[in-house]
Amino acid sequence: MISVKKTIAGTTIGATDGDIGRVDALIFDDESWTVRYLVVDTSSWLSGRKVLVSPACVRAIDAEGERVAVSLTRQQVESSPDLDADQPLTRQREVEYLGYYDLPHYWDGPFRWGPGPYPGATRPVDAVAAEVEARRFADAERLRGEPHLRRTTEVIGYAIAARDGDIGHIEDLLVDDGTWAIRYAIVDTRNWWPGKKVLLAPEWISSIDWTESKARVDLDRGAIRGAPEYDASRPIDRDYERRLHEHYGGAAYRAHSGRNAA
Repeated sequence: MISVKKTIAGTTIGATDGDIGRVDALIFDDESWTVRYLVVDTSSWLSGRKVLVSPACVRAIDAEGERVAVSLTRQQVESSPDLDADQPLTRQREVEYLGYYDLPHYWDGPFRWGPGPYPGATRPVDAVAAEVEARRFADAERLRGEPHLRRTTEVIGYAIAARDGDIGHIEDLLVDDGTWAIRYAIVDTRNWWPGKKVLLAPEWISSIDWTESKARVDLDRGAIRGAPEYDASRPIDRDYERRLHEHYGGAAYRAHSGRNAA
């Protein structure tokens, strides 16, 4: 898994024939919590312009080198539809963008990425995982209307409230770099339970008030206090995830093998 703030934000995007800019933010849909676009600031090359790059175009992520390689040329990016990355995206503009890059519509099909569980639908998936994924997105019809797209910079910093009181704020987001699903929010509980950070999966969030910048979880503070602590210095392995999900009474998701999957 990769961290939005520590791994992706600010990293250089390298096309096949040169750099195109740095990642300014990620855009995700707030229904499936899947990253749909990287917002790239190209001001060092295309003055004053921000462009969108689909995860389907990402070839490799070099966390140590702070670089993301994409399968695009500088000319492709320069000639791409002039979408205002600072304005809400309509479905019509998404269709125009995906058509330009010849990418499938992520809202058409039974999987997280429409025709497949991965962006670009190029990776195989075992039968059990495919069945689980298909069941989850069987109601993909709901995604066909106007998109519900948010920036990671908008959500990071949101307050988190349990059933019986506030617990902290979202410090960062962890993304599965195979499916580009946001798997966990890192919650800093310093104002309530000093020194502890916990992970909360998006499916445990019962509601989000976008005007108040607050998310609510259908859990008690006691349950969160007793959850396995998150330690950023240690990788998230399957044993930790199993304990975390069992603590909250749910089954762990079935992970696909992404580039840095645990």
